[in-house]
Amino acid sequence: MTKKEYNDIPGTFVFDADRSREGYHLNQFCISLRLQENREAFNTDEHTYLDSYPMTPEQREAVVKRDWNLLLELGGNIYYTAKLAANDGINFQDLAGRMTGMGVDAYREMMLNGGRPIQGNRTNSEWEKN
Repeated sequence: MTKKEYNDIPGTFVFDADRSREGYHLNQFCISLRLQENREAFNTDEHTYLDSYPMTPEQREAVVKRDWNLLLELGGNIYYTAKLAANDGINFQDLAGRMTGMGVDAYREMMLNGGRPIQGNRTNSEWEKN
């Protein structure tokens, strides 16, 4: 993927045109889970269902392992990958808590208090100093 200035934002992956192309089949898989019949097929045999989508081996492994942050890094769109989480009984707030490593209660409290402060969170180099 091309190096872009905004790739230096810590704790996130900007979903742009390049990431969209990279994650096309991953996102098609995730959005397929909006239909009950597809959820049933996936839950019955994940590996066979995943064979229908020509994802990269890394994307496929991230799905199987439910590596939520890696899914985004590999081109997943959060709104699509949330369909996989919902299939697993994980709501969006719980998913965000898991993805930040904070847990749902600490994440909820942070968001109620205005979210992450901008100081120390503008670039990856600021995180490296902490």
